[in-house]
Amino acid sequence: MSEHRSGLGEFLRSRRERLTPEAVGLPARPRRRTPGLRREEVAELAGIGVDWYIRLEQGRTVSPSTATIDALAQALRLNDTERVHLRTLARAPAKAPFVRERVPSGLRRLVESLGHPAYLTGRRWDVLAWNSAAADLITDFGQIAEENRNILDYLLLDPGARRLFGDVWASQAKHVVAQFRAVHDLWAPDPAFTRLSARLRHGCPEFGTWWEQHEVLGSGAGQKLLHHPARGALRFDYATFQANEDPALRLTIYTPAGPTLV
Repeated sequence: MSEHRSGLGEFLRSRRERLTPEAVGLPARPRRRTPGLRREEVAELAGIGVDWYIRLEQGRTVSPSTATIDALAQALRLNDTERVHLRTLARAPAKAPFVRERVPSGLRRLVESLGHPAYLTGRRWDVLAWNSAAADLITDFGQIAEENRNILDYLLLDPGARRLFGDVWASQAKHVVAQFRAVHDLWAPDPAFTRLSARLRHGCPEFGTWWEQHEVLGSGAGQKLLHHPARGALRFDYATFQANEDPALRLTIYTPAGPTLV
């Protein structure tokens, strides 16, 4: 198996297994020993050879055309985000081993000077820079060992994160796992990414279920309701921005969305 193609194969299999024959207009067939569609059924729906599809799902080194990828997206009933993810996986070249990004000094000073909570993350969602407002609102990442200074590590493994997000912790954590999954698939099986996912699986009971669902989401803007231990319930709008110096660097800024909730 080509290592950088393993993410493509896993994604195709996960989408195939969530479908039923009835959902795609095929007659139901008895005595199915595994969930979802058979590989032969996906190949038939996409109009490609069975052997070709099997090679794709096994992560073999093949180069599917754009038409083939689009046909598979249609056969597997992918939404827009999943279509983009499939195309990216199909075109992703082999990567050098992951190395934690470095933050330019000017960008670090900018983050630290902002009045609203802000932090800078890299490809693996490592927290690379933050300001005092983020330390007060979320956590002081400076008190965390660098290897564990990561948004997923904090959100899924730190009891303080569950308290901060309260009743919406599970939905927020699941959402972030789906965003991380979209990046993880492009780097699998790089040791830096597999170590992180293994640590999350070991420390968070919910992670394994969410991970096996293989949901993928893009990043963007939104709103969060947080329960600060001193200031009570707070609502923030948040937005993310890419750095011109290195598009892998993402700046996240929280701005107050309204009065304190009670």
